[in-house]
Formats: sequence, structure tokens, C-alpha cells
Amino acid sequence: MTVIGFSTGAIALDDFATALRLLEPTRANAVELSALRAVELPILLAALPSRLGELRQRYEYISFHAPTNFDDEKTLVGQLKTVADMDMNIVVHPDTIHDIPVWKELGNRLCLENMDSRKPIGRTAEELRSFYEHLPEATLCFDIAHARQVDSSMTEGLRIIEEFRDRLVQVHLSEVNSRGKHFSMSFAAKRAYEPFAEILSKVPVILESVVGNEEITNEIAETEKLLALRRSRGGHGVRNPHGASWGGVAAE
Repeated sequence: MTVIGFSTGAIALDDFATALRLLEPTRANAVELSALRAVELPILLAALPSRLGELRQRYEYISFHAPTNFDDEKTLVGQLKTVADMDMNIVVHPDTIHDIPVWKELGNRLCLENMDSRKPIGRTAEELRSFYEHLPEATLCFDIAHARQVDSSMTEGLRIIEEFRDRLVQVHLSEVNSRGKHFSMSFAAKRAYEPFAEILSKVPVILESVVGNEEITNEIAETEKLLALRRSRGGHGVRNPHGASWGGVAAE
């Protein structure tokens, strides 16, 4: 079975405990613990040591989404270091990174996410390149919805995958509108994502679709169908504009 799960923030905002309860009866075998706002971080960090054992029994993959609003990078990275020491990938928005040396402390647990069009940086392969030049151990969380919002032809998404596929450790999957709001994948979004099925199926997929409790199971099932296209269509991977095929990406 492909490794698929949800971001806790997508289904229960800042209430990660409720999100975990909602996921318990589902087929989810991955989870991203979300602390998008700095105020959520201390609560989640305090709960992690006592819950980590049960989470690892329940999930094949666990990651952590860092806050996007905070006052001091050094303080934040110090807090996130405890998460890195628990062997979790930490998803970080590139536009929040200013003091590069501080972030090097997270090593290969620092996982940069490509951004949507609202952000001033981190949206394209070119913009991500400079971060990786200065943070050579950092990995990639490919947000395919962000890539599609930035370039609906998916050409920029292909460039990101082509250049950084060796860094890819996680995918964010959903649909995003012009205001950056995440929601369930439409038919058009699924069609746009189909050529990426082979690559997406090789790494943990975290759903960021903001859905009601009754829709969680269906969103997982729809994602399984999408990723299954790698088998039904021969598993040829994504094709770039010049016709060459990019194969699968090995998980970490």
C-alpha cells in the first residue's frame, strides 16, 4: 500500500489530538503533525515525547510542519532541533528562512516546501536552487498543488521534480485556490496530477485537503486511485517537454 496520510492541521486546525482521533479508524499510514502558528508549537512539543511511541506503532511515516510565523529564527530552530532528534522530517517554508547558518543545525531533517504564488520566493526551481546551494543537506517536500497554482501547465512542477528529485522525501497533495486555500482535489486537478503518479507513489503523500470528518476516508481513497495510475498506465513516470521519461524517486 502506498504511504498516504493527512496533515493534522487540514482536518482539525490547531487541535492535533482531535486530528489523530479522526485518523485512527482510517487507512491512513502517515501523518504530518502541524504547528503552522508559533503558539501551537509548545503544546505539540510537550505532547510528543509521551505520544511518539504509539504514533510510530500506528504510522509508517511521521513528519512535522514548522510554524510560518515566529519572532526569532534561532529560538525556533532550537525548538525544532528536538523534533529533528526524533528523526522526523521538518517541513519549512523557504520564505521564513533568513539566517541560513542557524537552519543548518537541522541537517537533512530540514525539508523545504515549494511555495504558492502569494509568496515572494521558493515558488520555482530557480528560486529553490539558491536555498539548496546554501543548505546542501536539506530535502524537498513537493507541494503539487502549489506547483499547479504557480503554473497550471505543470511545467514548473516538472522542473522542480527534474532538478531536485534526489531530495524528494514527501509530497503535499490537495488543490489550492488563488488565495492559497487548500481543498479537495477537483477532477481537473486529478487530471493535472496524473502524469506525476509514478513519482508521487514513491514517497509518503500527505493530504492537505481541508475536509469534513466524513470526507477523510474518501479523500484517502481518491488519492489511492490517483497513485494507482502508475500501474494501470505502465509506470512510465513523468515526461518532460522533450519527451524523456523521469522515473520514480526512492523514498528516504
